[in-house]
Amino acid sequence: MRMPEVISTIAQLHDRLGQARDRAALTGGDTRIVLVPTMGALHAGHLALVRRAHALGDIVVVSIFVNPLQFGAGEDLDSYPRTRDADLAALAIENVAFVFAPSAREMYPRGASDTRVSAGTVGSLYEGAARPGHFDGMLTVVAKLLNIVTPDAAVFGQKDGQQAFLVRRMVADLDVRTVIEVVDTVREPSGLALSSRNRYLDEQQHTAAEALFSALTAAARNAQAGPAAALSAARARIAAQPLVKLDYLVIVHPQTLLAVHDDYRGPARMLVAAWVGTTRLIDNASLSLG
Repeated sequence: MRMPEVISTIAQLHDRLGQARDRAALTGGDTRIVLVPTMGALHAGHLALVRRAHALGDIVVVSIFVNPLQFGAGEDLDSYPRTRDADLAALAIENVAFVFAPSAREMYPRGASDTRVSAGTVGSLYEGAARPGHFDGMLTVVAKLLNIVTPDAAVFGQKDGQQAFLVRRMVADLDVRTVIEVVDTVREPSGLALSSRNRYLDEQQHTAAEALFSALTAAARNAQAGPAAALSAARARIAAQPLVKLDYLVIVHPQTLLAVHDDYRGPARMLVAAWVGTTRLIDNASLSLG
């Protein structure tokens, strides 16, 4: 098992990826580069993204960068889990060749830039309402990573559904030539979505957090009766778990991510966020409203 090559500067990454592409071209190999952007603290959900990346191209780059621009005042930037050795070991098992792990100074050499990618109206809703500026910071670092790596494809997880929507829209609006692939949410046997923040939960809270998936499941079972019935069923599951404090629960149109009207029928997606103790969790699932 070979450990990934850890690259910390943009210039070195350009050199190494150029060499890798040239070597592949000379041998008639696959010259496609696929990026998996992460903030580290990797779990099985991230590794599913890596496996999808390998299916899309032979040169896989995993970035590990805890982006300060997407954390607001009082959020968990300083305490966000950093598990570099474990991350590299997991990526070695997945045969990842390159890990791009820049410092904040490397990514923002003049400090936090005034130049940002705006997430627009959708970026101010749901997660954006709870975390003002979060999606502008996320899109800015994703745009930088796409410009730095110039990948043929980049892979994201559906668990962060609003993020995936905004990244796809940015790439389309700015005519970025990278294909965005979104991989289904990876879940524990209980249905709880895998998240780096799950490690903050104690045993009782972990059990309580399963209410989020239970709510989504209840909504799907009642979706044929329309949005109101689906929302009511989901809220009942959350309300039954006293350790879970609901932040938002909404049904949105998959093409706009705006809330659907009560008379809407067709494909939709339910988004949910809740506090379990001091840990904030999110999840989402597709619905077919009858």
